[in-house]
Amino acid sequence: MNNREKLLKMRDQSLLGGGIERIETQHKKGKLTARERIHFLLDEGSFEEIGAFVLHRSNDFGMEKQKYLGDGVVTGYGTINGRLVYVFSQDFTVFGGSLSETFAEKICKIMDLAMKNGAPLIGLNDSGGARIQEGVVSLGGYADIFYRNTLASGVVPQISAILGPCAGGAVYSPAITDFILMVENTSYMFVTGPNVVKTVTHEDVTSEDLGGASVHSTKSGVAHFTAENEIECINQIKKLLSYIPENCEETTPLFSYKSRDELRPKLADIIPENANQPYDIREVIQELIDENSFYEVHKNFAENIVVGFARLAGRSIGIVANQPSNLAGCLDIHSSQKGARFVRFCDSFNIPLLVLEDVPGFLPGTDQEWNAIITNGAKLLYAFCEATVPRITVITRKAYGGAYDVMNSKHIGADMNYAWPTAEIAVMGAKGAAEIIFKKEIDKASDHSAELAKKEKEYAEIFANPYRAAERGFIDEVILPEETRKKLINAFKMLENKVVSLPRKKHGNIPL
Repeated sequence: MNNREKLLKMRDQSLLGGGIERIETQHKKGKLTARERIHFLLDEGSFEEIGAFVLHRSNDFGMEKQKYLGDGVVTGYGTINGRLVYVFSQDFTVFGGSLSETFAEKICKIMDLAMKNGAPLIGLNDSGGARIQEGVVSLGGYADIFYRNTLASGVVPQISAILGPCAGGAVYSPAITDFILMVENTSYMFVTGPNVVKTVTHEDVTSEDLGGASVHSTKSGVAHFTAENEIECINQIKKLLSYIPENCEETTPLFSYKSRDELRPKLADIIPENANQPYDIREVIQELIDENSFYEVHKNFAENIVVGFARLAGRSIGIVANQPSNLAGCLDIHSSQKGARFVRFCDSFNIPLLVLEDVPGFLPGTDQEWNAIITNGAKLLYAFCEATVPRITVITRKAYGGAYDVMNSKHIGADMNYAWPTAEIAVMGAKGAAEIIFKKEIDKASDHSAELAKKEKEYAEIFANPYRAAERGFIDEVILPEETRKKLINAFKMLENKVVSLPRKKHGNIPL
């Protein structure tokens, strides 16, 4: 066999991973192979592989007799819609996708390249965890990856797709990355699996109930997106990338847009006459943004706040909006965490922020207080205060108490703050305020309820409107709802060259 024939044979061998039988087993589980995933993710013919002939170095437990080219992970670079990305795809057909020393080195190599060249890193995870036969060098490999994940955070976007099991130390790399996608019924994430849980806590639980896509997208908030199958998951990655820049030095992608009539008459009728009646903030979002451009993040987690990407006149923006149809739009522990994480991502990658505010306050109760609503609410406050991207707030209805301050108020650095005529900016609702301010008058009155109603109306006339705040300059303009889209387009255009310098420091100490 000459040199050319040897090379071609090795290339063919590397494409087979753990062999035909294991590939068939992978397909029977409803899963794609590592290479098939890359094929569907990247532009046709753009993938350039790195490290196809790498082999593991272990000689213990008979491992010297089991060697596969590539050692269980396919790594390289290519393009998605013409834009450079780096990708690693774990191969479950080789030792269950378990991570070895050389497996980790391959991933670290493309992580370093992604950092040097300023391009997103996409991890397609399908692994049983550390390769037990290699002991501490496998664990060290994980730590090398975690370290690079942390260094890359805020420098290049990092996206993790969980396409099979992800257990033990393997979950922490995805957890550090910016977005996690999971596939229903075939992907799992947990620090300890069902067998260990049963041994230690005597809980009998399935992999799906312990760490499936549904659990992590609704209860824990670990997963940002879920998909019915792997192809849908891969398409979601492509969609997500269309909203974000390649790195922290670039601005968001600009799509072609022709100016037209920007008035949105439907917005005039969205807010109910009864201030306590809910409405869906997504209806407001859809009227404000470019048609069908909203891509919601964490859709089924902490539903009292809505976050996601959209386009406004062709430019990507991030949206954070209170949701009056869930918990009346109150901020709680999970919604504060969800909002803070999204705000910090947008700020890291120069994505302007639009905040739609209708918030009656923080959710009261022992559960919230005992589980640190104070610290968690402060996360959202900190994230907004620290953000230097263009920031615009529109108050549609309620803006009460400390929640008014937290939701991107003028006082914490918002650039433009608008209010609709229906806005109520006050320390608290009129009824609660009247009960405190006019307590003596109400107690003295022969008809307590009538006097309370009278005083409630008196307080509402003074404070349940946007004009006191506008007098002080805390609101830049009170606008008609139908004008909002036009105002936002002009304001974000005006803010395009915004520059803010934070005080010199190593880094802040966010209340984690």
